Formats: sequence, structure tokens, C-alpha cells
Amino acid sequence: MNRFVKEVFDAHELIQRWFSDSASPEQVCDELLARFSPAYSMVTITGHRLDYPALCAFFRAQRGAKSGLKIEVEMPVVIAESEKGAVIAYQERQQLPGQPETLRYSTVVFEVDAQGKILWRHLHETPAA
Repeated sequence: MNRFVKEVFDAHELIQRWFSDSASPEQVCDELLARFSPAYSMVTITGHRLDYPALCAFFRAQRGAKSGLKIEVEMPVVIAESEKGAVIAYQERQQLPGQPETLRYSTVVFEVDAQGKILWRHLHETPAA
């Protein structure tokens, strides 16, 4: 599997664990946040912009906030890739128990730091119609 695509799947496993389980250890959030660049930016499905400090505050407040949440990453596509990073598009299904699932289309820009670590640099999410 492409290393950038693998990162999308790995990060979403942590997000699901953190959001769905109020007993998740703090290390889960620490590991998740370490995946994002300090220069991170995001456009959410509601059109709001988040930077790295806002993302950190958001994640810290979400432990167990969506009990039973299931996240499925589907149809990843490598749009561009180089030694310094990549652009990956994918769709993401989320479902909470007893609620209809939601679908969003996401595009992530990755950068590779000087140590070779993949970092999320920018994410743009759009809800499916």
C-alpha cells in the first residue's frame, strides 16, 4: 500500500478510537496530534477554517464524544506524489449508532519532514450531496 494512503487509514483508526471511546488513553490523542504539521490548515465540512492550535483544542475536547462512531475510509486516490509529499483524495463514511451515515469527500496535502516523517499539512472536506 502507498505510504501516504496508509497514513490516511492509520490516522482515521486513531480518530475513531479517540472519538468513540471515553476510556482511550491520552497517548491516543498525543499520537494523533503528532501526525499534523504545526503549519496545518483545514477547511471543514461546514466551511470553517482550522489551524493547528484549533485542531489540537478540538481533538483534546473529543475523547469519547461520539460513542460508537464508525469511520470507513474508501476509494483513496493518489493525485500527486513526490519525495517531499503527496496529495491524496478519499471518501470517508461516518456513522453513529441509530443515526444515518454521513459521507464526505476529502483531499489531503501531505509533507515529509527532514526526518522522513509524513505530516498532514492541509485537509479540505466537502459533504456529499
